[in-house]
Amino acid sequence: MIGLRSRARRAEERRGRSADHRVVHLVASRCLDYPTGDLLAALPMLADALAEQAGSPGARELVTLVEHLGSQPLESLQRAYVDTFDLSRKHALYLSYWTDGDTRRRGEVLGRFKTAYRRSGFLVDTHGELPDYLPMVLEFAAYADAEAGAALLQEYRASIELLRIALQEKQSPYAAAATGVCATLPGESPADRAAVMAMVGMTGPQPAESVGLEPYDPRLLPLQPVSSSPPQEARA
Repeated sequence: MIGLRSRARRAEERRGRSADHRVVHLVASRCLDYPTGDLLAALPMLADALAEQAGSPGARELVTLVEHLGSQPLESLQRAYVDTFDLSRKHALYLSYWTDGDTRRRGEVLGRFKTAYRRSGFLVDTHGELPDYLPMVLEFAAYADAEAGAALLQEYRASIELLRIALQEKQSPYAAAATGVCATLPGESPADRAAVMAMVGMTGPQPAESVGLEPYDPRLLPLQPVSSSPPQEARA
């Protein structure tokens, strides 16, 4: 009986963590996308969702960003967003850009993101974005397939950590979103870029054509066939 209760508690804890992570991923997805009037209208709902996960480190991080977004005029938020993410490669929101840059192999990597989406049985509307766009991956994890989405985030943990460090160095409010996402992933975040490289076994200088880290083995696996079952409609 004790063993059964222990397993039940662990199962309940896992369900709680899953719900917590979905909330963090959803709120981070909304906040890291280009700010619009719809985002401002949704901020009270996002704040309520975070309040329900008050014990979550990731949720606590995001509270500060939601409050910041709610305190600024839309035009100011849009200018700051463009300055942060569109005019600087140091804060790229495309996960494979950090690992593969503009190299030839990046096309193959992007194809693997699409395959991951399709294998979950969902038809993902990219809305003109590349499939490794972090807000899209987060929305996929929140709405479509939490397990597959978490696997993608963990696979590209180094990219998210590098983004977090770059945003912290800029003292950007958006650093809270990257920090919150990292808090949903196993283990502690590395302290600096050198520690990120050590985390994925990197040593020595990076190739000139790459902007971040060299790709590591899990993403070099061959593509798997896409399920032939009819996809469900979902935006991620």
